Amino acid sequence: MKNNKILVVMVLMLISQWCIVDLHAQSDRFSTYYHQRKSLFEELPNTKNEIIFLGNSITDGGEWIELLNNKKVRNRGISGDVTDGVLYRLDEVTESKPKKVFLLIGVNDLARGTSSDTIVSKIKQIALQIGVKSPNTQVYIQSILPVNPVFKKFSGHCSKTEEIISINKGLKIWCQGHSSHYIDLFSHFKNEDDNLMQIKYTNDGLHLTGAGYFLWADIIKPYIK
Repeated sequence: MKNNKILVVMVLMLISQWCIVDLHAQSDRFSTYYHQRKSLFEELPNTKNEIIFLGNSITDGGEWIELLNNKKVRNRGISGDVTDGVLYRLDEVTESKPKKVFLLIGVNDLARGTSSDTIVSKIKQIALQIGVKSPNTQVYIQSILPVNPVFKKFSGHCSKTEEIISINKGLKIWCQGHSSHYIDLFSHFKNEDDNLMQIKYTNDGLHLTGAGYFLWADIIKPYIK
């Protein structure tokens, strides 16, 4: 059984390496803003015991040092990012051998028509790559947040509640058998009756207001210690 698990990990790593090679050949499909942020991250100095928040615009928008009152926190969010974008820039994330990485990614993939199964697979690849490149880093996979179509914005994102629930379920199950930790954000932000984002936490159905960021920070604080 142990040998079978080792073989599975090796196969997944080979697939991940192939995907990364393919990504490097397609870097021009990422936005100008993406490359601006990526180049800045690469120039910033590495420090010991970094706590990295990794993701898209929802992460990008957080003032994490202030929200968590922790100077070790680093924001590595890029607005518009997708799972392939995170994989493409992962070397910069792992270079400092961070203490912890909090990952939230996937909703932009859904808006681009990527299947739920593929998104789960890509998030697994990200976690596995971090584990290989920085074995002592604790990886926290955060559930995708709920959305709400009431504002009639971001229709490609805000119509994906069922897919978001499916992805979160798949990530939770996977984390139970691996070293990554699953953090359920979804249930804290959703309405009780329809699984949509509570209006008090968003003003466009996708991104967070100040109240949303403070709730998120409160959920994360026990894992920062």
